[in-house]
Amino acid sequence: MADRIEELMDANLRRVFGERDPERRRVAIEDTYTRDVVFSDPEETVSGWDAVHRKAQGLLDGAPGFAFSADGPVRRAQDLALLAWQFGPPGQDPVVRGIDVAEVRDDRIARLWTVLVRD
Repeated sequence: MADRIEELMDANLRRVFGERDPERRRVAIEDTYTRDVVFSDPEETVSGWDAVHRKAQGLLDGAPGFAFSADGPVRRAQDLALLAWQFGPPGQDPVVRGIDVAEVRDDRIARLWTVLVRD
């Protein structure tokens, strides 16, 4: 399960929220999250594959040229995982940093919380 959790956290960051192609992102969403996934960030809480897809699309539309990268290894405890990340223009200082915390159920992310980190 440890390897799967690391795969899920990487997929969440890169294949979903970092993927600009909507069709590839949709495939990744269905592979990464439970159908009833609940995603919460400082702005709102949304539920389901379609809502996560819209959330990622909106974020990427508002930040052309920006990319996500991991800011450390995946940490885990039982069915919880944590991954710090940064977002900004590649090769430059990040514009924002955050931490994703995920609850895994049935080999998929069932709950996801994003916490923004202010320096």
